[in-house]
Amino acid sequence: MFRSQYDTDVTVWSPQGRLLQVEYAMEAVKQGSACLGLVGKDGVVLAALKRQPNELSGHQKKLLKIDDHLVIAVAGLNADARTLAKVMRTECLNHRYVYGAPLQGARLVQDIADKYQRCTQTYVRRPYGVGLLVACCDATGPHLYETCPSGNFSEFVAVAIGARAQSAKTYLEKHHKTFKDTPVEELCTHALQALACVEINRCAAISTPRPSFWLKLGHDLRDPRDRIQRA
Repeated sequence: MFRSQYDTDVTVWSPQGRLLQVEYAMEAVKQGSACLGLVGKDGVVLAALKRQPNELSGHQKKLLKIDDHLVIAVAGLNADARTLAKVMRTECLNHRYVYGAPLQGARLVQDIADKYQRCTQTYVRRPYGVGLLVACCDATGPHLYETCPSGNFSEFVAVAIGARAQSAKTYLEKHHKTFKDTPVEELCTHALQALACVEINRCAAISTPRPSFWLKLGHDLRDPRDRIQRA
């Protein structure tokens, strides 16, 4: 993407009707390490590739717990993700304090999407350069949402975002019809196999970084990586 006279401010439209700074933020999401989510009959699984900035550093945190029933996976700028995660935790705590019940996932996602969108209307702040996958299990059942720096959000049965996520999306599109009746243990296997497609696309082998996953069910689960045939 090239710099132009129309990308100096987020409120400036280009002659083609585009907000270039918003597109730059969406490009930052595409450059982040891949993460994905799947919805099954009794839960939601999130999985992410942990990336090291260099060989001497630790892994960046990709999965963030928001509440007992809600967790997010991030792709893009981790600093922006931590800021949004703090806002989400505060909203969940306030709702639980006032109403004595957990906040519904759809309402929280809409509030965060509104926060995204406000940054595209004022020149004071730049857009958030991070995409979120929000997994929740509330009174309405398991749900998976994706947020975008433009302020858009959607609910999915399965979705992948980040660098080389198209390989994972292709795998999910082939198997998504079976996810609805699949137990969570099998969903973990599908999630890691989809991430394996991302790694194979990059280096023709499943090596580092190894996938990590978070499961909201409240019981122990054997490591499903043992059931994946390594390339």
